[in-house]
Amino acid sequence: MRGDSGVTQQSVIVERVEDTDKDKKKKRRSRRPKHNSACNSVNEARGESSHSLKSEDKTKSLTSSMSCSSPKQQGLEMASNEQTPDRASAIAFSSMPTMHINEQAGSGCNDTSVDQVDRKKLFTPYWPIEAVNEALEKGEAFKGLFRVNAHNRLEAYCKIDGVPTDVLINGVLSQNRAVEGDIVVIKVDPLGLWTKMKGSNGSSNNSAQVEDCNSGQDVNGLAGNSDKGKGKVDADCEYADCRSGSLLEKGFYDETEVTGTEASNYVNVYHQSSSDFSQMGPFPGQSDGLNSVERLAVMTNQFPLKRPTGRVVALVEKSLRRDAIVGFLHVKQWFSYRELYRKDAKKNSVAFDHEYVALTPTDPRFPKMIVFVRDLPDCIKKRLEDGDVTIEMELLAAQIEDWSAESPFPRARVSHSFGRGGELEPQMNAILYQNTICCADFPPQVLSCLPNIPWDVPLEEFQTRKDLRDLCIFTIDPSTASDLDDALSVERLSKDSFRVGVHIADVSYFVLANTALDIEAQIRSTSVYMFPRKIQMLPSLLSEQMGSLNPGVDRLAFSMFWELNSMGDVLDRWIGHTVIRSCCKLSYKHAQDIIEGIIDVEKSNTLEGYPLLHGQFEWTDVIRSVKCLHEISKTLKEKRYNDGALQLESSKVVYLVDEYGVPYDSRLSERIDSNYLVEEFMLLANMTAAEVISRAFPDSALLRRHPEPNLRKLKEFEAFCCKHGLSLDTSSSSKFRQSLEKIREELKDDSVLFDILISYASKSMQLATYFCSGELKDNLYDWGHYGLAIPIYTHFTSPLRRYPDILVHRTLAAVIEAEELYQKQSGLHKSNNGKEVSRRCFTGIYFDKEAAASPQGKEALSSAALKHGIPSPELLADVAAYCNERKLASRHAEDACEKLYMWILLKKKEIERRIYYDEVEGLTVEWLESTSTVVLNLSGRKRLFKRGGLGNYMALGNVAWVVRPYDLGVETGCINDRDATCMTNNEAAFPDLEPIANSWIDPGTFPLTLHLLSTIPVAVYAVGGDDGPLEIGVRLYMSSYLK
Repeated sequence: MRGDSGVTQQSVIVERVEDTDKDKKKKRRSRRPKHNSACNSVNEARGESSHSLKSEDKTKSLTSSMSCSSPKQQGLEMASNEQTPDRASAIAFSSMPTMHINEQAGSGCNDTSVDQVDRKKLFTPYWPIEAVNEALEKGEAFKGLFRVNAHNRLEAYCKIDGVPTDVLINGVLSQNRAVEGDIVVIKVDPLGLWTKMKGSNGSSNNSAQVEDCNSGQDVNGLAGNSDKGKGKVDADCEYADCRSGSLLEKGFYDETEVTGTEASNYVNVYHQSSSDFSQMGPFPGQSDGLNSVERLAVMTNQFPLKRPTGRVVALVEKSLRRDAIVGFLHVKQWFSYRELYRKDAKKNSVAFDHEYVALTPTDPRFPKMIVFVRDLPDCIKKRLEDGDVTIEMELLAAQIEDWSAESPFPRARVSHSFGRGGELEPQMNAILYQNTICCADFPPQVLSCLPNIPWDVPLEEFQTRKDLRDLCIFTIDPSTASDLDDALSVERLSKDSFRVGVHIADVSYFVLANTALDIEAQIRSTSVYMFPRKIQMLPSLLSEQMGSLNPGVDRLAFSMFWELNSMGDVLDRWIGHTVIRSCCKLSYKHAQDIIEGIIDVEKSNTLEGYPLLHGQFEWTDVIRSVKCLHEISKTLKEKRYNDGALQLESSKVVYLVDEYGVPYDSRLSERIDSNYLVEEFMLLANMTAAEVISRAFPDSALLRRHPEPNLRKLKEFEAFCCKHGLSLDTSSSSKFRQSLEKIREELKDDSVLFDILISYASKSMQLATYFCSGELKDNLYDWGHYGLAIPIYTHFTSPLRRYPDILVHRTLAAVIEAEELYQKQSGLHKSNNGKEVSRRCFTGIYFDKEAAASPQGKEALSSAALKHGIPSPELLADVAAYCNERKLASRHAEDACEKLYMWILLKKKEIERRIYYDEVEGLTVEWLESTSTVVLNLSGRKRLFKRGGLGNYMALGNVAWVVRPYDLGVETGCINDRDATCMTNNEAAFPDLEPIANSWIDPGTFPLTLHLLSTIPVAVYAVGGDDGPLEIGVRLYMSSYLK
C-alpha cells in the first residue's frame, strides 16, 4: 500500500503544480512576479513531499524513496536545484534521498499506475531526425553551436549564421541536456517572449525575465505533457541510452516503444503552435521574400534592446568536450550510506553494483554528474572499499556516457586519476586532457617520414632554388626559442629604396601531403606553449633541427623580397624557394639594444654576452641591417595605422619559474620596438601570400578573417567612456584607434586605468578565424580583417607551429609552379639573351587575369594544384573549421596555465587586485545613480536570511578581512575567530595569509565610497586544489572598530 499511496500523493502534487502555474499565468498579465513561477511551483511540490517523509523512519525513507516512490518527486527536486544559483546547486546532491539504486522492481512497484508515472520524462524528448530535417528546410528551426556562460550555467547561447545576435537558451529545461560545444537544433521563441539585453535601461535580472516567460511551458512539459513523443530518434540526433537515467529514477527500465504516429503528433505540437516564431507574420519594412534566417536578422535589428530566446529540440553533433571532463568525486556521503548496509553482507554485495557517487566538473559550464561505482576503475573502486577519503582530493578524468530524458543529471564514467589537485603536474596534465591536446610522443610511422640524420641540403635543391647564402640573413626571436621559422634581410638599392627579404622555413618540403607526418600535424594543428612546457605540432627533429633556421647551417626556405621606397610603397616583389644560411640568432633584447644604440659599432666585434657570428659577416653588417629594418618598419606601421589598423594591447604578465618548472615570481612585460620590427614584416609577408593564393585559386585558398566588432558591446563601451568624460569614436577602426590614443594621453598618469579600458574595448572584438575562400565567394566583404584594416589576410610565416601555414605554403608553391609552367608553354620563360623574364603573371604585383583564364593557364594551375595536394573547397572548409577549434583549445589551455601559475603564486604571497561585491551579512549597500557611486557600510543589525529567498546572506568574512585599527601593529598569520566561524558555517576554507600588518597596503575604512574603476585594498588568495577547482579568491581589506 505504501507504493500506491506514494503514487496518489505524487498525482496531487503534480496537479497542484499545474493549477499553481495556471493561476500564475493569469496573474502575469497584471503584474510581473519577482521570482520564477516554475521554481516556486517546484519548490512547493518539494516542500509537500519533504513533509510527507518526516513521519517515516529514517532508514525506511532512504531505501523506499528510490525503489517505490515516484521518480517525479525526485526529478522535480533535482531540476529545481539545478535552476538555482551556485550555492543552491551545491545542495542538489546532499538532498538526494539515497546513494543506492535497485534494479529489481519491488512488489509495490508493479502497480500499473506506478509504471505510468515512472515513464514520464523530466526533459522534452528530442525530435526525430526526419522532423529535424523538415523543420530546418522549412526554416522552423535553426542549427547552431551551444555555448554556456561560465559564470552562470543556466545561461547558454546559440549562434545562428546570418543573425547578428546570439539566441539565449535559458534554464535547464530549455537547454534540454545540451552541454558546452554541442551542435544543436533550436526553436526560437516568438518576439513577445524575448528578453531584454543585459545592460539595457530598465532591465532587471535577465535570467528571471526569461524564466518567467517560459515557466508555464516548462512546468506543463514536466508535469503533464511528458508522455508524448517517446518514439525512437535517429542516432545522429540522439544516441543517448535511457537505461541509466531510468535506473536513477525508478530502479528498472521499460523497453516499451511508442509508435511513430505518437512521436509525429508530439512534434506537430511544436510545428503547429500558434506561438512559434515561424508562424509570426512579417514586421514593418519586412519583405515576404525573406527566408527565416533573414527574417530573424531583421527582427533583431528592429528590436536591438531585445535578445531572442529559444529552446533546444534536438542534438545533432555531440561536443568533443563530453569525452574530456575533469572533476572531483564526492564520496563522503557515499560512505555514510554505505555504513547503513554494512550489517547485511549479502545485500551489501548485491547493491554495490548499483550505487553511485557524485562528480563535480572543474569547468563550471558543465553540470554535476553521477558515476556508478561499478564503472569506476578497479584501483579507485578498491580505495572506496577501503574507506579512503583522499579520493576526493584527486583530479579525475571522465566522459559523459548518457543523459536520458528521465534523468536530471548526466551519467559519466571515470577513466583515470591525474593525481592530487593541489599539485602542479596533475593540474597541467588535466588542462591538456580537458582541451583534448595530444601530448604523446610521435609514433614511429610519423618519424619514418623524416630524412635520416645527419641531414644536409641535397645538391639538386641548389639547382632549382635561389642561393642566398652570401646574403646577411639573421633571426630575431625570444631568447628561449628553439624552433626558428622566420629570418630577415635588407639591402639598400639606392638612397630612397630598399630590398627587404622575409625567409620562412620551407616545412612543406618535409611534410608532404597525405603522409603520416602530414596527418599527425593536421590532428595536432598547432603547437601549444605552456611555459616552460611546449607541446609541438611537429617532431623536434624537424621543428628544432632540419626545419629550423639555425645559424651557421644551410637551410631550405620560402623567401619573399619587396622593393620598397621611403614611403613604404611596394614597387616590385619576388617569391620563390631558396637556400639560406643565417649568420646569427638574435633575441628581442639583442635587437632592442641595437635599436637603442647600446651596442657600440666600433666595439661590436669584441662584444661579450651576444650571439656568435657565422660566415663572412661582421657585427657592423648586422647592426646596420637591424637599424635599417627598424626605420622601414616604423614607416610600414605608420602607413598601416593611417589606413585604419587597430591595435588593442596592454601589459602581459610573465611568470618566472625555477628548475622544476614551478613559478616563484611574476612581472609585467611590455612590447618593445624590436617586437614591432619583426611583426611588421611578418604581416607584410602574410598579406602578400593571401593576395597571391586567392587570385590564383579563388575557390580553394585558406584565408583568415576578422569580423567587425559586436556592435552592441561596442556601443556600450562608447557610452561608458562618454559618461565619464572620455570621447570615443567607433565609426571605423581608424577613428577607434585615434580615440584610444587620445584617451591614452589623457590617462598618461593612470596606466592601470587605461589597461582596464583596453580590456573593456577588447570584449567587443570577435575572434579571427580561418576559412576557405570558396565558402564566401559571393561575399567578398566578409573576407576582411577588421583589426588590420585590410581586405585579405592569411598565415604564412609560422609553418613549424601552425598547420594552416603549411597548407598556404603548398598553395603558394603550386602558384609558383603554375606560373613557370605557363611561361614555358607560352614561350615567355626566357628572353633573347637567355635571362629570366622579370614579368611574373601570377606572383607579381599585377595579376594577369587573362593568363589565368586561358586554357594554358587553367591547365597549369590545375596540374600544379594536383601535384602539391591542394584540398578541394569542401575539404578545405572542414580543415579550416578544425584548425579554428584547435587554435581555440590551445588558447584555452594557455589561459588555464596562466591561471594555474597565478594560483600557485597566491599560495605564497598577497597582491593588490580589484573586487566585486555580493549580498553580505551586516553590510549595507547604497547605489548613487547620478554619480555612479557605491557606498558600503557596516550595519549593527544582522540580516541572516534574504527576503523572499531560500539562501542566507553571505558571511562578511567571505568577502572582507576586517581588522581593528589597534590590531594593525600585531602580526597575525591566520584569520580571526569570527571570520573562521563565518567560513565554517558557509562551508568555505581559506588558506593562511601572510601577516597583513607587514604589507605596504593600508586597509580601507567604512563607509567605503567606490566610484567606477576605483582602486581598493584587497587580500587575494588561492582557493581549491585538493578540495575543488582552482579559483583565485579576493576579499576587501578593511579596518573598523565595529568588527
